[in-house]
Amino acid sequence: MTRFPYSRRSRARRLPAAVTTTMLLLISAGLMMPGSATAAGPDTSEPGYWVVGSPTTAVGELADDLSKRGYDVMEGLSRDGAPILATAAQAQRLRRDGLSVRYAGPLYQPAPVSVQAAAGTYYGGYHTAAAHETHNQQVVAAHPELAALKTIGQSWLKTQNRGGHDIQALCITKIATGDCALSTTGSKPKFTLMAQMHARELATGELAYMWIDYLVANYGKVGAVTTLMDTTELWVIPIANPDGVDIVSSNSTRPVSQRKNAHDNGCSGTGLGVDLNRNSSYHWDVNQGTKCTQTYPGASTASEPETRAIQGFLASIYRDTKPAADFSAATTATTGTFLTLHSYAELNIYPYGWTNSLAPNDTDLKTIATNMAKSNRYTVVHGDGGLNYFAPGATDDWIYGTLGVPGYTIEVGPNSSSCSGFFPAYSCMASFWSRNLPAFMTLGTAAAKPYPTGS
Repeated sequence: MTRFPYSRRSRARRLPAAVTTTMLLLISAGLMMPGSATAAGPDTSEPGYWVVGSPTTAVGELADDLSKRGYDVMEGLSRDGAPILATAAQAQRLRRDGLSVRYAGPLYQPAPVSVQAAAGTYYGGYHTAAAHETHNQQVVAAHPELAALKTIGQSWLKTQNRGGHDIQALCITKIATGDCALSTTGSKPKFTLMAQMHARELATGELAYMWIDYLVANYGKVGAVTTLMDTTELWVIPIANPDGVDIVSSNSTRPVSQRKNAHDNGCSGTGLGVDLNRNSSYHWDVNQGTKCTQTYPGASTASEPETRAIQGFLASIYRDTKPAADFSAATTATTGTFLTLHSYAELNIYPYGWTNSLAPNDTDLKTIATNMAKSNRYTVVHGDGGLNYFAPGATDDWIYGTLGVPGYTIEVGPNSSSCSGFFPAYSCMASFWSRNLPAFMTLGTAAAKPYPTGS
């Protein structure tokens, strides 16, 4: 997800001493960042993960400065330094500036050639945007009684008549009269899972693909799935940023590290585009990044067609139970839940993400996140998450702050090993899936009454 510092005075992460000690030992061993366990010498031909330190500047301030200078700052800030994704040349420039820079691992993991060649896949098995679209259509054709497909908007390139994609949402439920309509009047509560808003976060789209298949394959076979599909509309936006995914998958063995959409703003390389997770119309912040940085929030609030499509869709299916004023509580009559998948850092994040102030429904919001953690064993956080940054303009805050629906982010994947980073080996999907499937079920089940205490 790559959330950047919002304030130089944001709170430090409060971790148990044993966990902090373990983290520092991993860092000193070169294991805290993605890549190979040995963190061998860098490949000077492509980006890698590095940790930047300063003898005089606190890590939060250092990360803030690096992001303002256009560096791609990662999650997982520590006392050791600020993690970045950079080339060897960029690392050398930072050394010339008097900073310490340590190589922490490669961006890419080995991908079996035999799997890379599979139709519609890249980098060992991940599906392209077009393959996701084909998959959606195949699911509806095979299970018309369980799935319906909707077009909810267009990508930036499509609005410019330059190719691009429709933004698709799949509704999965035992379809009865009135189900899967783009309306707030339906009788069933809704759970929406959205993935790959940040295009380079490969594991997220794949989890959405697997979630779709799991539901339709197990209706009538697994009791919990059958009950959930009989009572709840399970919506999936498997690819929220298809133009960006096209850029990522344009190199099948060395995916392009494109985070943003494909809005042609005059920036080169992966500086192209707008960060869709800073572009929502709730607490949008012009200061999140300049045009070519990774957290550029766009020229104005909800400036991007992808953002407008997602917000319009969510507003069309969820009832608004929250007064307009900030810090006003959603009512106990609220139904529905929402999840956006990002990577990486093994976090379950609940509102708010733009401030450390507690949301008015904090108790119930945290309870759901904690129940998710029982299966995925991720850390439950809100606000800056102790990572020294906020995420104003994010989708999970938008749906809660605007409609009152509890919105969550799961940051998939660890901070170390070949299963970390934006481009984990495809073999890692098995562990990601087993840990997060129960969390998805938790959110689906909670959609009927997410605020039982109203506090």
